[in-house]
Amino acid sequence: MSILFAILIFSFLIFIHELGHFLAAKASGVQVNEFSMFMGPAIWKKQVGETLYSIRCIPMGGYCAMEGEDEDTDNPRAFHKAVWWKRFIILIAGAAMNFIAGLVIVALLFLPSQAEYVLQIESFENYSTLDDYGLQVGDEIIEMDGEKMYVYNDFSMILSINPGEKHDLVVLRNGEKVVLNDFTMETHTVLDDEGNEVQRYGVTFGTRELNFGGKMRLAWFTVVDWVRSVRLSLQMLISGQASFSQVSGPVGIVSQMGEMADNSATWVDAVLNMLYFGAYIAINLSVMNLLPIPALDGGRVLALLLTTGVEAITKKKINPKYEGYIHAAGMILLLGLMALIMFKDIFTIFKG
Repeated sequence: MSILFAILIFSFLIFIHELGHFLAAKASGVQVNEFSMFMGPAIWKKQVGETLYSIRCIPMGGYCAMEGEDEDTDNPRAFHKAVWWKRFIILIAGAAMNFIAGLVIVALLFLPSQAEYVLQIESFENYSTLDDYGLQVGDEIIEMDGEKMYVYNDFSMILSINPGEKHDLVVLRNGEKVVLNDFTMETHTVLDDEGNEVQRYGVTFGTRELNFGGKMRLAWFTVVDWVRSVRLSLQMLISGQASFSQVSGPVGIVSQMGEMADNSATWVDAVLNMLYFGAYIAINLSVMNLLPIPALDGGRVLALLLTTGVEAITKKKINPKYEGYIHAAGMILLLGLMALIMFKDIFTIFKG
């Protein structure tokens, strides 16, 4: 059941994305030839007016096929004949829908919350040396190593990707920002409640009560933090700090959601955890789709801006088929990469 629910959530996110393109195209007067869930041969289809609605057999992706999207045509309602700003809205509408869906889910999940953990220092343990180096009770850490602290978990996250004792901190002290460069974050070996040796900084952070406005603020900062996590992940992949083996596709994501549900205490917790993870995936899909890569929405937006600029200067219309060739090549590469990631995820699941 957990795997089925995970698949339903993932399918919903794909549907929401393509629905964004579809609604924006219809509102802009652009003809939509087909609205499809998934890829490959159709297992169900129905023609309604000018649009063919279909469900296809390969459970990944989907598309909203618009007239004249990648080819020249005389149809006055073709995508490439719409003014540039309408095309821009259509292209970003899918990512916008994913972002809104993720934000709404998080906001709803945070409604029952009464308080949040904050990075405001409440006390130091006897063994801690952080107060010796300049931190004080009441300080709130708002920035570390050039990264803002949007939510409580950012503290451990930034420390994990920037190992070492020396860190640049910015704290809020009595309403004023205080900069602590090359601050020594020294850990100490202590015993936890089960008698195991662990590394601790010896600092206790506080909590803050949440009213409705605070809950919405926390939801917004959580989503903004997820957007940043995409950028940090890409940086780590490029720098070699993270490897390709750590990248997951739809199969891996569904598996992770299933594991999260199975490890939950109750079925209610399982549903809530999967919805939270689904919101995280929605935000990731939103950001990743806007990367300037051919075949992705971001690649199409970049091509739109470039061709609009060239056409404005040269006063000549560029045949959209040339852009179509670029996106077709990009799609082949992306499908190949997705297939590689999928096989890697399947191998990992069976190996585990």
